[in-house]
Amino acid sequence: MDHVTEIRKLTGGRYLILLESGLQFPLYRKEVADCGLHEDEDVTDEVISVILGELLPKRARLRAMHLLEKMDRTEQQLREQLRQSDYPEDIIEDAVSYVKSYHYIDDLRYARAYLENRASSKSARQMEQELLAKGIEKEIIRQAMSETELPDEEEQILTLLKKKHYNPAEGDEGVRKKLIAYLMRRGYQYSDIIHAMNRTA
Repeated sequence: MDHVTEIRKLTGGRYLILLESGLQFPLYRKEVADCGLHEDEDVTDEVISVILGELLPKRARLRAMHLLEKMDRTEQQLREQLRQSDYPEDIIEDAVSYVKSYHYIDDLRYARAYLENRASSKSARQMEQELLAKGIEKEIIRQAMSETELPDEEEQILTLLKKKHYNPAEGDEGVRKKLIAYLMRRGYQYSDIIHAMNRTA
């Protein structure tokens, strides 16, 4: 037995049910009525079991599938999206495990595709940092990099120098330092930058 402390209205016809035990979960208006939930009233273990064992897992799995149909996501991104829908952590875990079992979500596949799509314009270091920020583990990123043709970073630097109209003949040390800092922020190695700059001389 638990106690409903609050029924808070959310968007999209949903309500957040808060229980005295600390448990909280989203339900639609009809489900709230069907489960007989009212603020400041008790709720039986049987009703909670139906909500947590039937209603929410099914809906969270469908939500996860819908999110992945719209665009490929990392595991962390999917978890965050489900948290924004107010699902409890164990329900999120069930939904993520479900889609992973069918390979609808695969961080290695995501990392490979990310690298292939951006390798022409970004350094390996920059892509690695971006993948880490998306919640992909470093070992998975390294595996993806070992299986993907990575860019010729010196050629990328030369292209960027050309776009920036770098002319070593002008001998402007301030401009040179700013370009080096700009390229290093993009993940390029200092030695590669200097080598590329020397090639333009």
